[in-house]
Amino acid sequence: MLKVLVTYAVQGEFVEIKWPDAEIYYVRTGIGKVKAAFHLSEALGQVQPDLVINMGTAGTVSHQVGDLFVCRQFVDRDMQKLADLGLEFELDSSALLASKGWCQDWSVAGCCNTGDGFLTELEHVSGDVVDMEAYAQAFVCRAKQIPFVAVKYVTDLIGQNSVKHWEDKLSDARLGLTSFFERNQIQGQPSASL
Repeated sequence: MLKVLVTYAVQGEFVEIKWPDAEIYYVRTGIGKVKAAFHLSEALGQVQPDLVINMGTAGTVSHQVGDLFVCRQFVDRDMQKLADLGLEFELDSSALLASKGWCQDWSVAGCCNTGDGFLTELEHVSGDVVDMEAYAQAFVCRAKQIPFVAVKYVTDLIGQNSVKHWEDKLSDARLGLTSFFERNQIQGQPSASL
């Protein structure tokens, strides 16, 4: 049976996923890249999943509150500032997902921009959504050769909303994420065990 590890940063983002052909495990990572990478690494050792799904909330510069994105491309905005030093700041998890045939029909595709700060002021941000954990998790999963995808619900518009707006939208996010996972399932056996 397919083993899926679902990550989320805070309890307010948690929704239960019920898929008949999968064993679902959950880990709350906490906020920020370091905590996310650490808690995911610990859970990978315990669960040994076939797939990792990060679910949660995100901000945006160019989309609307209530939009939902399936992210397979990730940018580390902190490392992007050091791109001139040759540091890696972009990551794409599409190929590993495609090699297993998972999540291919999940849309709308987007790019998630991750950094260790809650953006409240408008600034140039590459990507469709911003969060504080996904890139780090995608990095860990790539290193372990475990397929990774992030499903993000937009709760706030950067430059227009505050942390309070994010908190107010958590119940909407849970409804949106629940609806998404009810419509989109992963069925069947993994093509290769890890």
